[in-house]
Amino acid sequence: MKQRAIVLFCSVAAACFSAPAMADEGDAAPFKLTAGLYDYGSSQGKDLNLRWRGHDSDAWVGYYQDPDFGKQWRAGLDHSFTLNDWAQLQPSLQLATQGFIGGSINLQLGTTWYTVMGLGRTNVRPYFNLNFDPNDAITAGVGWQGAQGQNLSLTLIADDRLGTGQRHVHALARWPVNGGDRLTVDLLYKQGMGDAGYVYAWGLSVAYDFPHWFIRLTRDGQQNFSTQDAVRLAVGTRF
Repeated sequence: MKQRAIVLFCSVAAACFSAPAMADEGDAAPFKLTAGLYDYGSSQGKDLNLRWRGHDSDAWVGYYQDPDFGKQWRAGLDHSFTLNDWAQLQPSLQLATQGFIGGSINLQLGTTWYTVMGLGRTNVRPYFNLNFDPNDAITAGVGWQGAQGQNLSLTLIADDRLGTGQRHVHALARWPVNGGDRLTVDLLYKQGMGDAGYVYAWGLSVAYDFPHWFIRLTRDGQQNFSTQDAVRLAVGTRF
């Protein structure tokens, strides 16, 4: 099966390779506009995404195209419910053209030290997976977040529905630098059945956030468990 056709909408706050949204600090600016360019070797893809965040909610609309997959509009939303001082519940919903519907529910327990558990499901309709993680999957993670916005986490995202054995392990570090900027490094290891056999591959994402704009460079080996390696350059602004 083509892994690019379905998605685990684990967190709408993640554009690519990221820890669960509930473990991240909020941004002061309510809007974020991101433009991405994907190099697949033999072809290129482009996407544009506008996101709004406020009152423990996210909503966004995006557009993606490449010569092989074609064009697709998408939109999504989520909301974090604070259950008590140490527990948050976050359901999400995502819709896209070509009939796609996806959703997830994530639970975070803890504050400084925390654990995250989640479940994602889709209707298995065509969808180009921009976060590159396994689909229709369970999520399990542990992490630590500091008072100044530091975040260290280890997260497993594994297919529990389609029998592919696909799983991603993310080791993420997010740290404030330069008195207001932020550096994020996400190391990925993946394995599982892909389009042309069993996959063992690595990925790496490095992002630097300035107060009002950011840049992110990502390399994903055998992206979406295909035969292609993907390199993505994303730039954006908050306002």
